[in-house]
Amino acid sequence: MGLETVVKDILDVAQNESSKINAEADVEVSRIIDEARQTAKKIMGETLSKAEDDIKKMRQQETSSSNLEVKRAILNARKEVLENVYMKSLETIAELPPSKNEELLKAIIEKQQINGNKIYSNKDSEEIVKKLSTLEYAGNIDCIGGVVIENEDGTIRLDYTYDLILKNMNERSLKQLSDILFG
Repeated sequence: MGLETVVKDILDVAQNESSKINAEADVEVSRIIDEARQTAKKIMGETLSKAEDDIKKMRQQETSSSNLEVKRAILNARKEVLENVYMKSLETIAELPPSKNEELLKAIIEKQQINGNKIYSNKDSEEIVKKLSTLEYAGNIDCIGGVVIENEDGTIRLDYTYDLILKNMNERSLKQLSDILFG
């Protein structure tokens, strides 16, 4: 009984010890796996949350960018309409019937000729201006209509050309015109 029993006892003790170590190892492995799962869930949650935040920010940026682009397109379209209205106004004034042109020139000359000694006009209005004004006719200027009145030494020039009058009116009335056209 001696040696076999001792070997059997040693094997039983080793077996128990091995079972105990295996059980502890299984518990430790389970704990490590649970921690790894919890860490993976946490990392996945954080990554998902960051991805959702990034997507939200990207959407907001895209929306803002799109809104800005739409506003820019609307402003450009409005600007183009206002420029077309201005150009159409210039064309309409340039095509005034001679009687209307003479009427306008007469009103300007009667009111302003006391401020100068010389008068200028475009080539088409030269004869009318000479007829209506007592000032020295000094020559032709490039404009769609109207007159420029100048003092004797040329230091003061009063520009009553239709071009400048329309430009000034357009600049002063641009906001009001925009409100009328676009509400």
